[in-house]
Amino acid sequence: MSIDGSLVRRAIGDSIPLFIPAIPFALVIGLAIIDAGIDPFVGWSSSWLIFGGAAQLTLITLLGSGAAVIAAITAALVVNARHIMYSAALAPVFQRQRRWVRWLGGYLLLDQVFALAVLRSDDDPAAFRTYYLASGATFWVSWQLTTALGLLVGPVVPEEWGLVFAAPILFLGLVVIGLDRYPKTVAALVGAGVTYLAAGLPSRGGLLVGAFAGIAAGTLAERLRR
Repeated sequence: MSIDGSLVRRAIGDSIPLFIPAIPFALVIGLAIIDAGIDPFVGWSSSWLIFGGAAQLTLITLLGSGAAVIAAITAALVVNARHIMYSAALAPVFQRQRRWVRWLGGYLLLDQVFALAVLRSDDDPAAFRTYYLASGATFWVSWQLTTALGLLVGPVVPEEWGLVFAAPILFLGLVVIGLDRYPKTVAALVGAGVTYLAAGLPSRGGLLVGAFAGIAAGTLAERLRR
C-alpha cells in the first residue's frame, strides 16, 4: 500500500494552524490536573485514554471538586455527545473505508479533525483515508506532547494570561471555519442561544439540549431553503 507523501504533508500543514489555539488549552489541562490533586502521570494518561480536551477537562475538574465518579463520567459523556453528530455526518464517507479504518478512525475524530475531514468528504477513499489519518495522528502526537508540557509549565504561567479563555477561543475558531452556508449559520446561532439559556441544567446538560436545538434549526433552515 503506497502512501501519498504530498497528501500527508498537506494534512500536517492544514492541522498545525488549527492546533496552535489548543496549546493554551493544554496548559489549562495541566493546571487542572495539578489543582485536582491527581497523580501527574494518571492525569496525563487521560490525554490518550479520552483524547478529547473538553471532556478531559470536565472529568478532571469535577473529580478535583469532589464530584462522584459516576457524575463526573456522565458529564464528560454529555460534553462529548457532539461526536455522535460528527460520526453521523461522516458515516457515508466511512462506509467506503476498510473495516479497520471504520473501527479505529473514530478515536481520532476531534473537533479539528472533523472540521478538516468534512471538507475532504468528496475525495476518493484512499485519499480521504490518508488525509484523515495523517491529520488525526498530527493532533494526537501534538496533544500528548503539549499536555505533558502543560503539567510542567502550566503552574508557573501567570493568571493574567487568561488561559481560561483558551477553550472558548478554540471552539469559536472551529465554528467560524464551518459557517460556509446559511443553514449552518442558523444552526450555530440557535445552538449557542439555547445552550446559554439552558446553562443551568445539571451535568452540563445544556450543551446537549443546545446541540439538538441547533441540529433541528439547521435541518429546518435547509428544508425551507430548497
